[in-house]
Amino acid sequence: MRRYIALLGVIFVVVLSGCTSGDGESASTGVGEANENNEASEDKLWDEIQESGEITVGTSGTLYPSSYYPEGSDELTGFEVEVQKEIAKRLGVDIHFETMAFDATLSALNSGRIDMAAMGLRGENKEKFAYTRPIKYSYATMIVRSEDNSGIHSLEDLEGKIAGGAATTVYSEIAEKFGAEVKTYGNATNDAYLRDVHNGRTDVVINDYYLQSLAIQEFPDFDIHLHPELKFHTSTSSIIMPKEAKKLHAEVDQIIEEMLEDGTFKEISETFFDGQDVSVEPEEDIIEIEGIAK
Repeated sequence: MRRYIALLGVIFVVVLSGCTSGDGESASTGVGEANENNEASEDKLWDEIQESGEITVGTSGTLYPSSYYPEGSDELTGFEVEVQKEIAKRLGVDIHFETMAFDATLSALNSGRIDMAAMGLRGENKEKFAYTRPIKYSYATMIVRSEDNSGIHSLEDLEGKIAGGAATTVYSEIAEKFGAEVKTYGNATNDAYLRDVHNGRTDVVINDYYLQSLAIQEFPDFDIHLHPELKFHTSTSSIIMPKEAKKLHAEVDQIIEEMLEDGTFKEISETFFDGQDVSVEPEEDIIEIEGIAK
């Protein structure tokens, strides 16, 4: 069975502004009125979910083993999918998944198309969205040719190499920082990335350790492997939602704590990550890269 990984990233900017009168008070409402409006805004999404009895979640549907359709099945599953199914169950609501490209997720949250998703936030986006404690810890590594590690023995050896990736991911940002040329694929399936490294059309794919370690097992005939030495750029994934969704944020945060305490996270993780528990920080010596936003 072949499974696929979509290797995409995203940067979106949201600008929120407010108007005040010259004396510093709201131009249209008094302080008490503004507070009431803020409280109503904070509970609006929660009220809508409770009224409909359903929460809408954005997910890729192509990212093995986090979100994918098993071969011959129309039932979506994966680590992040099963985590969010359990969250919905404990919230007492149904769940509806909207499949979308990774780089459409934040705009879908902003527009109200979806209520939450599972992903990592970097830099200024951490100020623009609400997010829970991490549900997954990881770090980056490389897929290279087995024979000679594609001539890469350090991050500095990326200079002049060709890296398969997508233009907006942190992994492509790392490749470019060290002088590699990024060959972009868009929403390509994983076999396209890995075959190109095997054939020498590219030299390396930089991505999440857990995803790459499992994906590579699906292509035993390719002359590729995980780089045996290079581990860098720690990362986390959380459940994210609109900034103003304070009631939903509090409820989901509490459920995640309960799932960690009762072993649900460990069980789901070990099912999809070959016995590994991604809900705990890795005990690895990870290289952090200066100038790459966390």
